[in-house]
Amino acid sequence: MANKVTRARAAREMRRAQQFQKFKLTELNLVPLVDTLVSIVFFALTTATVGEMAPVISGVTLPEAHVGTNALQQLTLGVGRQVTLAGTPVMNTMEAAQAQSNDPQEPLLIPPLYSALRAKADSIRTATSAPSDEPVDAPLAIQGDRSMRYDLLSRIMQTARMAGFRNLSLQVRRVTGGV
Repeated sequence: MANKVTRARAAREMRRAQQFQKFKLTELNLVPLVDTLVSIVFFALTTATVGEMAPVISGVTLPEAHVGTNALQQLTLGVGRQVTLAGTPVMNTMEAAQAQSNDPQEPLLIPPLYSALRAKADSIRTATSAPSDEPVDAPLAIQGDRSMRYDLLSRIMQTARMAGFRNLSLQVRRVTGGV
């Protein structure tokens, strides 16, 4: 009989424990929460001032960016599947990447692109009555596909410089919102 009382007592204690389970105090460990919040604030403050923390080396004049400049005022060189100048196809991008320079002094030169850019530069010089050996002040905006290789971009910029353009800019699409 002592065994039955023990079982009954154990069952009663189990019911009572279940009844009062909702009143049991729970612990909330605040240390990891505070550490996480401090880390978030630290990274937010350091990334917000990254531009201000980078010192400008003396003797270097950084270019200025103007928001809202009309892209239609610039001569545009597009590099996607085709290399286009002012909306006119010049050559295939693969051909541009494989083109060999015909000038041993300028190994990066792309001859067909050079001819097209030189013709545009000459027409700008004629319109502005500038000497033929003077660089063109008209801006040349390069719109490159995001998959374009940097070595091709370097060759295109060198070709534009050799053709007489000194005011080059790289255009990107403006994205609003978070990172």
